[in-house]
Amino acid sequence: MRVVILCGGESPERDVSLASGSSVAGALLERGHEVVLVDPAAAEPVLAGPLRPGDAVHAFEVGKEPPSLADRHRLRERMHTALTGGPVLELLRDAELVFLALHGGWGEDGHVQALLEMAGVPFTGAGSAACAAAWHKGRAQAVLGAAGVPVAERVLWPSGESEVPRDVRRLVEAGPVVAKPVADGSSVAVHRVDSLPELARVAAEVHAGAGELLVEPFLPGREFTVAVVGDRALPVIEIELTTPLFDYAAKYQPGAANEVCPARIPDALASRLQEAALRAHRALGFGGDAYSRTDFRCDAAGEPMCLEVNALPGLTAMSLLPLAGGGADWTYPDLVQRIVDLATG
Repeated sequence: MRVVILCGGESPERDVSLASGSSVAGALLERGHEVVLVDPAAAEPVLAGPLRPGDAVHAFEVGKEPPSLADRHRLRERMHTALTGGPVLELLRDAELVFLALHGGWGEDGHVQALLEMAGVPFTGAGSAACAAAWHKGRAQAVLGAAGVPVAERVLWPSGESEVPRDVRRLVEAGPVVAKPVADGSSVAVHRVDSLPELARVAAEVHAGAGELLVEPFLPGREFTVAVVGDRALPVIEIELTTPLFDYAAKYQPGAANEVCPARIPDALASRLQEAALRAHRALGFGGDAYSRTDFRCDAAGEPMCLEVNALPGLTAMSLLPLAGGGADWTYPDLVQRIVDLATG
């Protein structure tokens, strides 16, 4: 099968996406597919290909910091041009399948999915509506809460408001909070905040990027994540942190976190987390042809609360989805092939 892998892109997760794309390419080649690796935000979008089984793939490494805001604006302009006309769009139309490894931004908020849907091109992962529903953490919370998925209280501070909203002030005065962009991934710009002056500095950073700030109580308990592939919840992973938060550096730099799969927890708790992940997956519109990863953190009483649902979780060598696949006795190529099989029926 001719597979075009879209990776890179214009989001803060660009490096992660490039690393995912190269890993996926290696797995697809091992399974006998023909591969073209494309970064629609690069000056030369075709990174490699067509590659055939036996060819080598250049491996990308994840840097310690995401791209700057200025770099992201430049990358976004290139990506818009590449995906709305020209050779990249023609390359996508000729593909038998597009494998989406575009984490964050246009790749995860439904933009690219909508484009491929309109062009009639099959692609991996959830459709545009489900991706859009999961991407905005504030709106997703309302959907998940209504579906019976446990969620913590969240309030938004819009970019157009200079004064601290009353509900935000109330949360900060009640105890430490976590503040982060309402629409971003890989825990970019996630902060624990203990005072209103600290929160104002974080808000200025997020608002500079024209984004809304999401504020929620800091949950001091254990952290878990559950991947869903098709209709199956994979083994629970516990993330044992050496830092207060599972931020960008903790996710992608060796030694910052200990990820245990399967988690060393009672069977009853593991079942609750898996059931909640399946419920969240379905509530946001992810079907049996999609995959996702749902993150949880426990409150002071040990009750797990859903933090977010990831529509295109990372597929790097250090990522959590491949670790969960290993817990189900899948090799990395097994996992990638299963994702392909879900997309192609």
